Formats: sequence, C-alpha cells, structure tokens
Amino acid sequence: MSSFHFPRWTNHFRLLIPAGAIGGVLYAVVFVWVGFSPKTIASGYAPEQPIPFSHALHAGDLKLDCRYCHNTVEEASHAAIPPTATCMNCHENIKPDSPKLKPLRDSWTTGDPVEWVRVHDLPDYAYFNHAAHVRRGVSCVSCHGRIDQMEVVAQQEPLSMGWCLECHRNPDPHLRPLDQITNLAWTPPEGDDSWKDELFYGYDEIHPQESCSTCHR
Repeated sequence: MSSFHFPRWTNHFRLLIPAGAIGGVLYAVVFVWVGFSPKTIASGYAPEQPIPFSHALHAGDLKLDCRYCHNTVEEASHAAIPPTATCMNCHENIKPDSPKLKPLRDSWTTGDPVEWVRVHDLPDYAYFNHAAHVRRGVSCVSCHGRIDQMEVVAQQEPLSMGWCLECHRNPDPHLRPLDQITNLAWTPPEGDDSWKDELFYGYDEIHPQESCSTCHR
C-alpha cells in the first residue's frame, strides 16, 4: 500500500502554529482584562466627570427629586442626561463664577453638550426599560444604590444577567409605593402591606417575565 503524504505547501502551516499560540494567549489576556474590568461589568466603576457634580449635595442635602434631572424615567426606556439648560436653571444665579462650573458655562455659550461619562452602561444586546420598572414600584436605589449619599457616582451592582434574574424571580424586596420611588431612604412599614394594593392592581403579586426575549430583543 502506498502511504499518504501531505502536499509540500502544507509545511507553511507549521509557521502559523507559534503565531496562533501567541495570538490565543494575547486574546485570552485582553478578553479577561476587558471583560472583567469594572467598566464592563463589575461594581465600583466611578469615572471622573467633566464637572464634579455631587449627588450627595443635590439629591441628598438639597432633596432634588431624581426626576427633575432625569425627566424621562417614567415615560421612556432610557434615563435622560439633563441638558445644560436644566443645570443653568439654578446655576445662572447660584455660584455662576465657580471654576468648577466652567465646562457648564462653556456649554451654555457654545451650545455643545457637556461630555458626561456614562457610569451604568449595559451592553447593546441587553434591553432595559426604566419606565417599565419605575412605574411598577422598583426604585432607583435597587439598581443605583444610595445615589443621594455619593459625592462621586459609582456603579454599585454588577448589572449582570444573573443579578437581574434574581430580582425578576423575587421582586418583592425591591418594590415600594409609587410615590416613594425617588425616596431612596424609604423602608416598608412593619406589618402593613396595604400599599401593595395600588401597586399590584388587584393581583396577589407581580410576576416579571424571565424569557430570553424580555431582555434580548
């Protein structure tokens, strides 16, 4: 029997083996470094912003309602970043010459938006609707933590699929009366569940969907 021999040109593939091995290692390093960085999925991501906006001051001490700045959360899937005009409603007269607010004044003069850095950034393949959650009793604090105590906003939760599913499977701990959605310090009254009557619309409990198409569309 004649033996089989690979064509001579296949010898060139031997040169690709080291390159493939090195490339595979580099790919794995980059995948882990990017995929597991705080900016991607982990809590603790707190980027520097062009203006040192203190939520502890505005939402905490001054008691500004979250919806004053993020005015789309009850009607739209996304939480709008406030335009410069919203900030200038106050800062046209309050600390108008502060050096920290120079990017805001420049934006007001030129019409260019302030380049805020997104903190909570879901991947494109995940769909999240703010209005659907807020209008069913899920407070800002469940996903964003005590924003009203943060000098610098940081991501508090992993925002992973497993974390979302935990809430969908047991939403009760995250629910509250609709008029307490932006009261981040609210706690349920002991022994009184009457507030759930309005929230559940006559049903015994809320059952969020867990199908793939709920979040991946």
